[in-house]
Amino acid sequence: MSRTKRIVICGGGVIGAAIAYYAAKGGARPIVIERHAVGGSASGKSGAFLALDWCRGSALDPLARRSFQLHADLAESLDNPWSYQRIETFGGYAEAGVSARRGSEHPWLSPNVTLTGRLGSPQTTAVVEPHAFTTGLMRAAETLGGELRQGTVAGLGRGGVTLDTGEVVEGDAVVIAMGPWSILASLWLKLPAVYGYKGHSLVFETGDSIAPEALFLEYRETSGEVLTPELFVRADGTTWVCAISSAGPLPVDPGEVTPDLDAHARLEAMLNDIAPTLAAKPIKARQACFRPVTEDGLPLIGAMAGADDVYVATGHSVWGMLNAPATGEAMAELILDGAARHVDLSPFAPGRLRPLDPARLR
Repeated sequence: MSRTKRIVICGGGVIGAAIAYYAAKGGARPIVIERHAVGGSASGKSGAFLALDWCRGSALDPLARRSFQLHADLAESLDNPWSYQRIETFGGYAEAGVSARRGSEHPWLSPNVTLTGRLGSPQTTAVVEPHAFTTGLMRAAETLGGELRQGTVAGLGRGGVTLDTGEVVEGDAVVIAMGPWSILASLWLKLPAVYGYKGHSLVFETGDSIAPEALFLEYRETSGEVLTPELFVRADGTTWVCAISSAGPLPVDPGEVTPDLDAHARLEAMLNDIAPTLAAKPIKARQACFRPVTEDGLPLIGAMAGADDVYVATGHSVWGMLNAPATGEAMAELILDGAARHVDLSPFAPGRLRPLDPARLR
């Protein structure tokens, strides 16, 4: 290239940070524009569970396998400030108030929990702390020449984007990577719909009292409703728990996301039943966030037809933290070299879905 390519990345979540890192590593100058905070939404509040082969049989499989390897590479090359660790992963079930067994290799679980088998090994599953991973990638991108700006993107400008202040941020390419808020770009682009699916979680301070591992359970409440709790014990001394999701309205401002009524109370009641040792630990955070999802469940990754040098990378649903590195690598290759080399992006082409009618946003 005759000059450094400026890539304007709209969104400072894990996808935007990963694109910035790999673009900077490839010699570009990425400029990330974030209205709220880097890792301030789902990218800082997710479970951050990583799996090598849990997407097998789907179009996501090559992306996930490449990304799983890149996570290990990133932890090694960037000194792992996000507590990356390979873990054992188990599945099981429980019913409120029903004791199912005596004794366990997991003494922090109650007798109500029956573990039915191993779902993953240290060769196939891992976990990171998501906020540290997202901010760590952003710092690494800045070290390589990237830039972070606070601001709200209001539209596409001539050779860049326009902020709500009227300022134009110039770039040779623009990437929409705003998670569920990417739907706002439908006012400027023929972009397929990206919806927000709300999840609630608790983070406990557990120190080294529980060994890092992951549990995927089915839990029947006294009402008869079945929840699917996920419990991830992390190497940084925290344990993340979720089980309750909803399709509530997405606020325009990410800072205005609030939990559903009683969602966290239900999580605490469930934990008192299935993991009283964990439930007794201090709660570090009560969280709610929106995951970006598309109509067919696959992310949108690629160039936007009819808009020169405009790209999109969003809609990763529950696999955003897992698939961020391979998405960032592929987007950097696509923008800088004209094609992704390591992963076939054709299954994720934005043009496979109908654009959202902008009138639905007004």
